[in-house]
Amino acid sequence: MKSAVETLNPTRVRLTVEVPFEELKASLDAAYKKINQQVTVKGFRKGKIPARVIDQRFGRGAVLEEAVNDALPKFYTEAVNEAELSPLGQPEVDITELKDNELLAFTAEVDIRPALEIPDYSGIEVTVDVAEVTDEDVEKSVEQLRERFATTAPVERAAAEGDIVTVDLEAKVDGEVLEDGVAKGIDYTIGSGQLLDGIDEAVTGLEAGGTATFTSELKGGSAEGKEAEVKVDVTAVKSRELPALDDDFAQLASEFDTLEELKADSRKRLARMKKFDQATQAQEKVLEELLKLVEVPMPEKLLEDEIKTRKHNLEHHQLGQMGLTLDKYLEIQGKSAEEFDAELKEQAEKGIKTQFVLDEIVSKEEVGVDQEELTEHLMRRAQSSGMSPDQFAQAVVEGGQVPMLVGEVARGKALATVVEAATVKDTEGNVVDLEDEDETEAAAEAVEGTEA
Repeated sequence: MKSAVETLNPTRVRLTVEVPFEELKASLDAAYKKINQQVTVKGFRKGKIPARVIDQRFGRGAVLEEAVNDALPKFYTEAVNEAELSPLGQPEVDITELKDNELLAFTAEVDIRPALEIPDYSGIEVTVDVAEVTDEDVEKSVEQLRERFATTAPVERAAAEGDIVTVDLEAKVDGEVLEDGVAKGIDYTIGSGQLLDGIDEAVTGLEAGGTATFTSELKGGSAEGKEAEVKVDVTAVKSRELPALDDDFAQLASEFDTLEELKADSRKRLARMKKFDQATQAQEKVLEELLKLVEVPMPEKLLEDEIKTRKHNLEHHQLGQMGLTLDKYLEIQGKSAEEFDAELKEQAEKGIKTQFVLDEIVSKEEVGVDQEELTEHLMRRAQSSGMSPDQFAQAVVEGGQVPMLVGEVARGKALATVVEAATVKDTEGNVVDLEDEDETEAAAEAVEGTEA
């Protein structure tokens, strides 16, 4: 077999391959055997029809077509390996010559991974937020915990912000009560903003048994988007009572005996979270700077496929689960279709560029992935997917996705390598020492954030 490579552009090549006919012998034998099993000829046992009879009855062309279809993938792969190419996606194959007992010639155009020059990235400098836990942060955390243990009690007074009111609602449009515009026994926290615009003002000051009307734009249902006159009847008013902040609360809400111990633990937990957030911020900013340093030619077909995949996943998975159409999503986001397409293209380009650059660093720095790292990554991905580790691992293996996971871990480690070489300072000018564990995990998240 002879092959030659023609570079069409930095991300696409054309392979020209010539195969002597004798190298098709194995595929020809397989073609005759396959046809033998599929056809019946009077006077011959199934599977025992001579080749010359098959040629006479069904045509030599049918055999050649079967043999060529069988042989092409093998010859294409040999040509790719011989040229040391890294193809992306499926090739466009064109058979240019097929002479029986003489020659098979074909061309194959395919996108390839571009050759990249990774410059010195040790000069990258980024600034991140200070990872400082204030007393206010601790108080807010404890207050959120306190809110979770709040109790409610009926009160005989006018409703005020923060109270929980039980209400019946009736919505009218053009004077007619909507079929789906009646609801009874709804609990609503005044000031939460989780129901209809205008309801807070309407129920504030009402006691149980009170009634008010207000106008609001409906957010769902048969008259979505229309102005409605809404009647609200308050049937009960309840106040929220927070537990006292003392040692008894600490024992109720945690494993600690005192409030001071609870606060100290909150401070430690918040410090870990802020360090991780700081590491994630560093990864994202370093990645942005790294991508600015590297010129990456973009394979058009790969980009087109990536955009289609991202749009399909958004429409049929993410939005589908929320019961939204793409048009409704764009309306909520306040974006035009053109703006959405432009953003999607930008995200897809960044994802492809990130993968190319980090894969090049994986190769350059000889980054490896051990079993423990792969297992930790699998556990984290399983958690984010809502599946058990065993279920997720089985799905990964059955779907042939293990190399993809290995690639994710390797790219995360490559980015962590770049961050380690970069200078990271906080907004106060202090050099940030990122912990290895936080750095690697945050890097994996930063890389995943750019991928589909």
